[in-house]
Amino acid sequence: MASCTHLLEPRPFRIIHSLLEGNGVSSGGFRAHFFFWGENREDVAMANESIAARVQELAERVAIDHGLELVHTEVAGPENKPIVRIFIDKPNGVTHEDCSAVSTHLGTILDVEDFIHASYTLEVSSPGLERGLYKRADFERFAGSKAKMKTRQPIDGQRNFRGRLLGVDGNDVLFEDRTNGQVRVPLEIITKANIEVDVSEELRRS
Repeated sequence: MASCTHLLEPRPFRIIHSLLEGNGVSSGGFRAHFFFWGENREDVAMANESIAARVQELAERVAIDHGLELVHTEVAGPENKPIVRIFIDKPNGVTHEDCSAVSTHLGTILDVEDFIHASYTLEVSSPGLERGLYKRADFERFAGSKAKMKTRQPIDGQRNFRGRLLGVDGNDVLFEDRTNGQVRVPLEIITKANIEVDVSEELRRS
């Protein structure tokens, strides 16, 4: 899986480092930010979602500029040291150069926007063989593929599904589960889904 990881500091700290190293100064003022170790996990999750939404918007533009598909964006980890993950793809698969170019371009924009007020790690990578499924178009595109899904609420007492993705009908994903046969799963209650690859079968094909 092609990937590129950069550890980035908030802009005020990069300015200080530039001064110490004699590399010049970027415009911008220093701002103090305070983090409380006892803060509610739900508050951190909401803050991460807000950051992720903005990163998603910017990453979409960067991906398009480089002729790539933005598969997914997520922000994980604590608010004082988040990890920003970007997954990109293209028909013949992404290269390390693709990941590096997107990482550099997006990192520059995030530096200018300056809305992540902590040292953070920016990870740009391909989605891998067991690509995650995040939006309606993903479930339509990969109809016929083997997949796994997990739901927020149980359907007939079941929350974990494993089998074959059949497609989408209305707001429901049609899924052929190995255990219970065909089921309809509302898109809004799917918390995790991804393509499932049979490694032995792939080795035989290659």
